[in-house]
Amino acid sequence: MRATKVLLDFVKLSPPEKVVFYKNVMHKMTGNPLFMQPYISISELKLRTDNLEIAILNAQDGARTAISDMHDKEILVDKAYRIMASYVEHMANGDETTILSAGFNITKQPNLPHKQILTATYTDHSGEVKLVSKVIDKAVAYIWQYAMVSLITNELVWTTSIINTHSNHLVHGLIVGVQYYFRVAAVTPTGVTDFCEPVLKRVV
Repeated sequence: MRATKVLLDFVKLSPPEKVVFYKNVMHKMTGNPLFMQPYISISELKLRTDNLEIAILNAQDGARTAISDMHDKEILVDKAYRIMASYVEHMANGDETTILSAGFNITKQPNLPHKQILTATYTDHSGEVKLVSKVIDKAVAYIWQYAMVSLITNELVWTTSIINTHSNHLVHGLIVGVQYYFRVAAVTPTGVTDFCEPVLKRVV
């Protein structure tokens, strides 16, 4: 059995979700006797988290400069929490209770390979994302959808990109620098399946 480790799933969250997650980590680590000499201070974590939260608010009007600044602040705060995650993992030495007490998630045991139903990858062209689905049994067609992540509202508005007969699809015309959710469902002889768990991707 592999040792329990800190799960770096927080880097995949949207900026607003990261703020909530990071504040919880700070709360749980403040005064925690298991973590008395962290590699990076709680005050530095708070500064970077606060800066990201302010940048998110400034980016709500959609200004490109403000959005770029938000992503810069996001990179800085992600780096800080990666450093803290490394420290927590070192101190925990495989103990899941210690990791959880710091507010981080843990790798599942046993750590078995998991094949996602849907994967999203970049292409050589800006504004494009290639979607590949695991072949769904008895599928006669695939329904491909995407939704833009909004900084103003948490509501996702799904757009059907195409309905085709292939288990892959190339989405064009996406906005560079914006995060999108992607999902797929299959049309079978017995009806339409549920959509898969959405995959989040920032377009480059």
